[in-house]
Amino acid sequence: MRVKLSLIALCLVMAAMLAACGGEAKQDEKNDKKADVETGEVAAPAKLVLGVAGAHSGDLASYGLPTVNAAKLVADKLNAAGGVNGAMVEVMPQDDQCKPELATNVATKLLSDDVKVVLGHICSGATKAALPIYLSGKIVVMSPSATNPPLTQSGEYPNFFRTIAPDDAQAALEVSFAKSLGLKKVAIIHDKGDYGKGFASFCKQFIDADPAIEQVLFEGVTPGAVDYSAVVQKIKSSGAEGVIFGGYHPEASKIVTGLRKKGMDMPFMSDDGVKDDTFIKVAGKYAEGVYATGPMDFSNNPLYQEAVAAHKAKFGTDPGPFFPEAYSAALALLNAVKVAGGTDYDKMIDALHTSYVETPVGKIKFDAKGDAEGVGFSVYQVKDGKYVEVK
Repeated sequence: MRVKLSLIALCLVMAAMLAACGGEAKQDEKNDKKADVETGEVAAPAKLVLGVAGAHSGDLASYGLPTVNAAKLVADKLNAAGGVNGAMVEVMPQDDQCKPELATNVATKLLSDDVKVVLGHICSGATKAALPIYLSGKIVVMSPSATNPPLTQSGEYPNFFRTIAPDDAQAALEVSFAKSLGLKKVAIIHDKGDYGKGFASFCKQFIDADPAIEQVLFEGVTPGAVDYSAVVQKIKSSGAEGVIFGGYHPEASKIVTGLRKKGMDMPFMSDDGVKDDTFIKVAGKYAEGVYATGPMDFSNNPLYQEAVAAHKAKFGTDPGPFFPEAYSAALALLNAVKVAGGTDYDKMIDALHTSYVETPVGKIKFDAKGDAEGVGFSVYQVKDGKYVEVK
């Protein structure tokens, strides 16, 4: 009996000690939390993730990587000023190589990560493939370069915005410029994609409506082909006095090289998918004299100058194509979050339509379709190895 009483007593003592330890631990935890409050270290700062989708590798990476850099620079600038509504901006790049099948994977990834704002995609085909996923997840998307008109004009995607004018405006300028060169017969070539064929089709539409100019060939080529001698021969046989190409620089460089090697020095005109220094590097001497439409020159805008200077300071180079549009899109998206007081879908969309924001492409807001008001295109020509705006 004494043994049992001793054991019971021992258990009671141990229980009391454990209770005391537990109480001390809880008190220590309370003291730690109190200390954290006093030192401002209760939790890590709030985070706002900006998804950046586009071609970050592959043939068209020169179009997508400037957008990543633009997003990083905007994030740096805003974070240095305290973030957006107190949240630090974190850039999350996602590579789609401008391929629709990869774009859907990227969109699904961003949706699963609960990202609410996305800068991108770069190419129209990739953008078109990803938009239904973003719409289903109520994610607001803004592209600096996807110019296919139905992306906004169809009304299917109220969550989609862009800081570049659509291809119908670009095509109208292209045809008008072709006429100013005195061309009466034009061959229209395209890469069969949403962007390239879409642009070419608008050019055809404007030419068909104008008796002063005629399209004598409308032909698609397969991207990635080793050589385009067959279409070069068709252009020659058509009697065309000039060529309009819809697509990107890899195909354009091969076609213009084929034309020049055949002694065909006719004007070669293209779109903003070709207005890239990579085209000049690949086509070499055959790039000289080529015309391409592209976003208007914003170099006199102080915010543009500030953004370019920041790029040179951080990355050591001049920015690439669509950089000012991407920088502007990042500013517009994050301003919408600020105005909305968070990432509420409806409030962000309303802010984009109603709140002006100063950007490298001007003071902008977005029309009912999602297009930035006041942006447009100019014509450029390769002169001495550089694209120069045609006055």
